[in-house]
Amino acid sequence: MERVPGDILRAFRQQKTTIGGRRPQLVDIVKMLQLVTSYQPTFICLDALDECGRVERARILDSIKQILEKSPGIRIFATGRPYIQAEIEKRLPGQVTSVSVCPTRGDITRFLRVRLSEDDILDAMDGSLEADILQKIPENMSQMCVGPRMPRITLHVIR
Repeated sequence: MERVPGDILRAFRQQKTTIGGRRPQLVDIVKMLQLVTSYQPTFICLDALDECGRVERARILDSIKQILEKSPGIRIFATGRPYIQAEIEKRLPGQVTSVSVCPTRGDITRFLRVRLSEDDILDAMDGSLEADILQKIPENMSQMCVGPRMPRITLHVIR
């Protein structure tokens, strides 16, 4: 089992001694990630980047850029709605490959079956309601993923 690098351990311990024991700030976290990722291959996954506010998303992307500058072995995977693609490519030029992802009708049906099987109120649904759910939701979701609004999610591979 690998140990936490001494610099990172010291930084966390030092933060505990500050007023109120505040957490490390973004600049501290970036330095820690630069240190850890500079000497070993690292994968970072960021889910729902589009759900961050515009200012916070810009700060995250700028931090990623700083980490990339010192970490040749790092790969970052980020998911988000397609509308943030231009922003990511602008802040990280030449370092992003984007892949559009949309669930198939079969994916949606399998997901619904699992969720319905986890329902702990057995009397709340009869076979007719379950059949309607398994027919109508995948049908409507499939329609959402067709045409100019498709795709719903984009995977951004950074570096």
